[in-house]
Parts: sequence; C-alpha cells; structure tokens
Amino acid sequence: MQNPFEFYKENLEKAASILGLSLSDIQLLETPDRILQKEILIVRDSGEEVMLQAFRVQFNNARGPYKGGIRFHPKADLDEVRALAALMALKCAVVNIPLGGGKGGVAFDPKGYSKKEIEKVARAFVGAFSNNLGVNIDIPAPDVYTTPEIMAFMLDEFEKIHGKSEPGMITGKPLALGGSEGRDTATAQGAVYVLEELRMVQGKEAKDLKVAVQGFGNAGYHAARILHTLGYQIVALADSKGGIVRQEGLNPLEVYAAKHEKDAITALYCEGSVCDTEKLARDNARIISSDEVLTVECDVLIPAALDGVITELNAPQIKAGIILEIANGPTTPAADTILEEKGVLIVPDILANAGGVSTSYFEWVQNRIGEKWSESTVHEKLKPLMVDAFTETWKLAEEKHISMRKAAFALGIRRILESSRLRGR
Repeated sequence: MQNPFEFYKENLEKAASILGLSLSDIQLLETPDRILQKEILIVRDSGEEVMLQAFRVQFNNARGPYKGGIRFHPKADLDEVRALAALMALKCAVVNIPLGGGKGGVAFDPKGYSKKEIEKVARAFVGAFSNNLGVNIDIPAPDVYTTPEIMAFMLDEFEKIHGKSEPGMITGKPLALGGSEGRDTATAQGAVYVLEELRMVQGKEAKDLKVAVQGFGNAGYHAARILHTLGYQIVALADSKGGIVRQEGLNPLEVYAAKHEKDAITALYCEGSVCDTEKLARDNARIISSDEVLTVECDVLIPAALDGVITELNAPQIKAGIILEIANGPTTPAADTILEEKGVLIVPDILANAGGVSTSYFEWVQNRIGEKWSESTVHEKLKPLMVDAFTETWKLAEEKHISMRKAAFALGIRRILESSRLRGR
C-alpha cells in the first residue's frame, strides 16, 4: 500500500506536468527543508519511564513561517507527517496567506494516558524542539488528539524556556490565552463558503442538494449544521460507530443531541444494537455503517473524518456528483482517477478545509498586533479569502480543462515557486 507521501508525490507530478516544471522545481517541492526527530522521556504516574518518538517536519517556508498541527497518535510516523507538512505548504499558498508548511507528531496513544501524563508529553515536545519554534519560525497548532488545553501547556513551556511572552508562537489556544473567536467552526465554515460558491457557479439551489457527511466530530457536525440552516437537505450522517440515512432529511441538531447523550449517532433510533424499527419505518430512515455513507444517494458527499476512505474499491459505487473534502487526504489517487472519469467534481482538501489554517493565521495576526477580533469579524475576513481561493482554482481548472485538485496543486505550487525564486532558492 502506498504511504501518504507517495500520494502527495503522485498528485505533485500530475500538477508538475501541467505547469511544465523542471526537475529542480520538483525536487524542491518533494524535499522538506528540515526533518527534526527526537526521543522524549516522560515519567508516568506509576513512576515508569517511557521514551516516545517525537518529530517535526518543516517542509517549506518560502512564503512565511512554517505552520501546521501536532498530532498525538500511535500510528503517527514520518511519512504521514512529511506528507501533511507538504500539503500544509500548498494549502497556505492556495488561500494566499503568508505562511509555509509544517507538521509534528508524537507516536503514542493518549487514550491510555492520564491528563497529567499528556501534559508532560506536551511540555517535553516543546522542550525538545523549542529552538526550532517561534512566532517568526514555526507556529504549531492542534491536530489529531491535541486540544486548546494542550496548546496552552506548550505555550507555557515555550515561554518558560525563552523567558518571555510570545503568544503568537502557537495557535488554537484557549480564548483566555489569545485564541481566536470562530476557530472551533472555522474549518466547516470555510468549506461551506467554498461549496456555496460552487453551487452558485453551477446555478443550483441549496434546497435541491442532498448532502451526506462521514464524520460527526467538530468539522463534520458544524458543516452539517451550517448547511442545514442554509437549506441543504442533510440525508445521511455517520460517525465511526455507524450512521443514519433519511432521504427526507435529518436535523443535525437532533442527531448531535443523541450523540452527545449516548455517544453514537445511531442513538437517535437505537439503544446499543437494539433499534426502534417502528420509529425507523415511520421516519423512512435506516441505520448504516460508517463506510456505507460514502455510497448513499446524494448530490454532495463530505468526507470529514479519516484519510484514505475513498478508494478504487468503493469509488465506482459513489453516487454523489460533488465531493467536498473536509478531511485531509480522504481520496486516494487511484480513486481520484476513477471519480474524474465518472465526472465527479472533487473540491480538494487543500482548498475545502483551508478555513482552519486561515483562522489560525488570523489568530497569529491578532497576537502579533495585540488585537482581539469578534467572531463576526473573523468570518468577514475568512469569506473573501475562501471565495478568492475557490475562484482562482475554478478559473484555472476551466482554462486548463483539469480537475480542481490538479488546479489547486498547480496554483499552490506556482505561488511557492514564485516566492522561492524571489528569495533566491
């Protein structure tokens, strides 16, 4: 099976052929500026000492300081982190913000660690890489299994080491420490702005579009909620434990309440494995698996959970005409080819989910200039950023008769190379 960085290189080569890039250009875009890897030692609550692998990939800073999340996950490895760092560089370039690409990780399962132990990991990570982080150098953020509270621990450790206040060295912080209003909904809100532009370009009405969402965490839930308020029909929702299909439409607020109470979307109709068949029949609804949501009857499919879920095996069964990638890397290159041949329009992750990093950029700016913006101000600044990114990607795709993924890659690559040349790289 290809690793995530091979996927990145495959998409890069497709875009490179469109732009006619030289071998040196391709090499620059395939090669991280720096790979940092260290072992960090923590003492667990039991007194046991454990050594964990930690890494930070600083991929490209031609357009500004490195920017990207830190994930705490047992399967985090350099190939995955390197691919995500490269995609962050492209993502920042696509939405035209002055940041580069980075990503970090610690290979462990935080679910098996206490809150105090996780704090120790967070502080040890910063201790290991503190000389390579900073407001003008590399700005981390939350990612898989990291939170605003963990960002607070990291900020505190960094400021203790350096002996000064520097809130802009990390984003995704709690509001009390300089975090930005609107950050919790930013990824979803940015994706909605993009989908709305696409809908209008295609001359469609929101009420006529049926939407299925895989993933009901922060991004998936907020995307479903916002689209529902705009008049889209949310016909399927799923999390890792299963989902619900109802062609007449679901109310994401009701589904969220059921999930919040019973920790499963299916709790709207089921107690564990026992479901209320009468209620399901009355509502014309049915229970499905998380994977089945990808192939339900809908107009817009939103993968908002894991990477690599749309493959050459299920791509032929996908019925949606539009795929809005809120998750990072949900579609494999092989599936991409199949879907493109079917005429499915994919709005790629480096455009669709860029609202998150854009709002992180806004947080960084607020910290640097000492301002605090309201949520409405953040949205006012986010919308034109996402609309312009969509418009430029769409225009390039139309001009070159290529997919939006190829166009977004080409747009980001062109901007990175332009900045690299101006810097004499």
